[in-house]
Amino acid sequence: MIDYIIVGLGLAGIAFCEELEAAGKNFVVFEDNSQKSSTVAGGLYNPVILKRFTPVWNADEQLEVALPFYEALEKKLQTQFDEKLAVMRRFADVEEQNMWFEASDKPKLSRYLDTKLITNTNTAVNASFSMGRVKETGRIFTGKLLKAYREYLQDKNYLRNESFQYDKLKISGDSLAYQNIQATKIVFCEGFGIKQNPYFSYLPLNGTKGELLTINAPNLQVATVVKSSVFILPMGNDTYRIGATYNWEDKTNIPTEEAKQELTEKLSKLIQCEYEIIDQVAGIRPTVADRRPLVGTHPKHAQLAVLNGLGTRGVMIGPTVAKQLYNHLTHHAVLPNEINIKRFEKRYRKSVTKEHDDKRSAENAHRKANSNQK
Repeated sequence: MIDYIIVGLGLAGIAFCEELEAAGKNFVVFEDNSQKSSTVAGGLYNPVILKRFTPVWNADEQLEVALPFYEALEKKLQTQFDEKLAVMRRFADVEEQNMWFEASDKPKLSRYLDTKLITNTNTAVNASFSMGRVKETGRIFTGKLLKAYREYLQDKNYLRNESFQYDKLKISGDSLAYQNIQATKIVFCEGFGIKQNPYFSYLPLNGTKGELLTINAPNLQVATVVKSSVFILPMGNDTYRIGATYNWEDKTNIPTEEAKQELTEKLSKLIQCEYEIIDQVAGIRPTVADRRPLVGTHPKHAQLAVLNGLGTRGVMIGPTVAKQLYNHLTHHAVLPNEINIKRFEKRYRKSVTKEHDDKRSAENAHRKANSNQK
């Protein structure tokens, strides 16, 4: 008997595994590499929404948990993947400058917005109205983190590189069984993969496709993140990641020509130097309509839990909501209403009713077919 089965090893899965390790719990993780959002993510932690100059939801609390979390993880894995990196917001006009100063006076933003404007001296960057610097920002090299953590779990024999087959999960009493594994609880951290999960597919996880380019631009010489209608993220050796697109219809991880064109058109308004596109990647962000995570236990089966819906800010949100879920499952701590999946209980009841009606319709059709044959 083990304590937990974890399905999915993106940012959410890693954060929950760390809660289990810290508490001395034993577990096994199933990961089939089908979801790419954590792998291709820019990995920024930034407490300000720079389109409207508004604070990220619960930014103070999330940074308070996330920064020590990644620092401890770097020591544990003996790998550096947290880089303190300034984020610069390019202003399109004087009106945006004024909006920046107004925002910097607000209690939740004064800590993060530097009121000293930065004059642009980089001739490769089009920023004639200066830039504003966001403080307490940085970047997690998510690909590097995921690789190191998977190797760590493999060394401990905690990782199963295979797809989880829902029909083989057996639930009974206070425990559950999967293949030859007996466990007390299972936590699904599948990202957009939750749409195939029969226990939690009723949750309104929409999924937003995001695409990014990687370019080589020796003359760009940018050492910070530059944010405009796209962001420029320096990756070292004259390479930069450019993102990102938002597509609510396409649910594949296949890069598209349309996204490439959109990014290059926006980039042309931000920089004025030659560059070469050397890569393009895509992933489905696990987004929710109300922009809040999906955390909690199944309405009928308390042994089944979900940790999902981290959206575009998984680096910041993941460690906090993982801790909240662990405390809820272990110590019966109350989950905040805004993240608790109980807010979608009506959807669950409707899904159960529909499933019952569909089953009855199928049975009636089967009886009618048999009757006609007679």
